[in-house]
Amino acid sequence: MAAAAAEVRRLQARLEALERRVLGPGAGGPRKLADGLVKVQVVLGNVASKRERVKILFKKIEDVIKYLDPQYIDRMAIPDAMKLQFILAEEQFILSQAALLEQVSNLQPFLDSTHIKAVPEHATKLQRLSQIHIQQQDQCEAVTENVKALLEDYNKMTVLLSKQFVQWDEILTQLEMAKQVKPVAE
Repeated sequence: MAAAAAEVRRLQARLEALERRVLGPGAGGPRKLADGLVKVQVVLGNVASKRERVKILFKKIEDVIKYLDPQYIDRMAIPDAMKLQFILAEEQFILSQAALLEQVSNLQPFLDSTHIKAVPEHATKLQRLSQIHIQQQDQCEAVTENVKALLEDYNKMTVLLSKQFVQWDEILTQLEMAKQVKPVAE
């Protein structure tokens, strides 16, 4: 009630300030502007009642306002039965959204918890941990590259040793065959 009274006083003050600006500071009482507006309205009403074309225009103002309404086209173009079909076609989606909304409203106490509200206080710690994590990722990538290089070297060494062993085996086989070919002296 007090808020409404304060609002009325604020509006009266604005009206008085407007009257002072329009009529000047030395003009008559505070009702002068309102009385003048009433007189103008009466004169316009008298003029309008005498002229048929103006009467017709005043009657059509409501139609113009109705046509200017953005929903007018929707009401004209889409019948209620079709709107009902649209709603029924989206029934499952609407129900799923309602269930999700209910779930969010049930979880609202958790969102209002002190732990969630304390998140900004932990932002600096989280930023520090993020930097450490990034450094560790870089170190991990470096170690991975080193391991790859070592594995490549190992594979090359294994291939080279295998080739060397194959050559030695061939040489050994040739020597053994040459030794068996010689006639035995008795």
